Amino acid sequence: MAAAHTVPHTRILFGLIGGAALGCLANALVSKGVVPAGPVDWAVKYLARPVGAVFLNLLFLPILPLVFASLALGVTRLGGTNNVGRIGAKTVLYFLITTALAAAIGLTLVNLIEPGAAARDLRDGLMAEYGKEAEEKLATAKKKEFGVQTFVNIVPANPLVAFVEKDMLAIVFTGLLVGFALTRIDPARAAPLVAVLEGVNQVTEVVVRWAMALAPYAVFALLFSTTAKLGYTLLFSLGAFVLTVLGGLALHQFVVLPLLVKFLGGMAPGEFFAKARGTMLTAFSTSSSSATLPTAIRCAEEDLNVPREVSNFVLPLSASMNHNGTALFESVTVLFLAQAFGVQLNLEQQLVALVLCILTASGMAGVPGGSLPLIGLILVQFNVPAGGIALVIGVDRLLDMCRTTVNVTADLTTAVFVARSERRHTPAGGAKS
Repeated sequence: MAAAHTVPHTRILFGLIGGAALGCLANALVSKGVVPAGPVDWAVKYLARPVGAVFLNLLFLPILPLVFASLALGVTRLGGTNNVGRIGAKTVLYFLITTALAAAIGLTLVNLIEPGAAARDLRDGLMAEYGKEAEEKLATAKKKEFGVQTFVNIVPANPLVAFVEKDMLAIVFTGLLVGFALTRIDPARAAPLVAVLEGVNQVTEVVVRWAMALAPYAVFALLFSTTAKLGYTLLFSLGAFVLTVLGGLALHQFVVLPLLVKFLGGMAPGEFFAKARGTMLTAFSTSSSSATLPTAIRCAEEDLNVPREVSNFVLPLSASMNHNGTALFESVTVLFLAQAFGVQLNLEQQLVALVLCILTASGMAGVPGGSLPLIGLILVQFNVPAGGIALVIGVDRLLDMCRTTVNVTADLTTAVFVARSERRHTPAGGAKS
């Protein structure tokens, strides 16, 4: 089974490298006047972006039914409220601890490095370049009030509306509710619906397999369209900010999570990363925890030996709520923009910002760029212009890929931890079929 996974992941890696290299080359040739901008813009608009968008749409197509069916089945297989309550409490507690650690790392680094001071000279130019896009993202965020109403909306009056609006937390709640109900009725009556849910899971697996067959070409297109527009010059301009975020993500990915895997999950970090590398690569290429969910479930069951009932419960919940990398990115970005606009935040305000970053990261949709509008909502709490997110939009795609990788890695560590704590690990290879 492992050998079968190696070839696609290698091809995806070649697609990543090839797309990024060709995009940077195209950007450099256009900026130096060697090649006219027209052909490159045409290739990005009519070839690269559509191919990438079709790939992402194909990945997102089965996600909502997969989350609903997996959670309902996970609760059913766990066998009732006692098991679910215990496992759910462990899962959510792990979410909160790891997300808080990530956000704290971000706040610490941004206070030490102060990347916002270096960006003050770039502020006006970046606002002019990306201000309109920032306004569009903020307009989307204002449609969804964050606060008490967010928690009220978790219980949907109409589940179909939740599916149409892609309200992931409401879908999670509905899936859990259906799972609990199935454990309370006669097993003979529950069996047909359980069979339907299992069929939904199998159909989504086939669709995702088809989508992943396109992954090397789509990833090439996604990276080309991003780097052809961005190049490497903006990375240098915002270098201190980018390095602060990447440094924090690396610290969490390669220090904090391995320690948790070793001491809480009972697995050697080297073994964990070797088995999870394909899933991490998928997360990096799609910039979406939700789109990576089917791959993560397969990896947990087949490679990390997490039983199906645990993976079906923990991982959909993780993809919806456990966003370590996003919390770190939000904490760095909020303080970075405060520094760039000359707003000094004291310790108490920074702690408030940390809590807001944890809450918004836990409630955001696992889609590309989903955190930027939420950062705008946090900024206004501290009298920092919400439109300041324009300063980071240009480099967000790269950072989104990196933080999504951390998000998904944390999801897998959660599944390993819960399985071990419940003594549900199967023998090596026992989960495979």
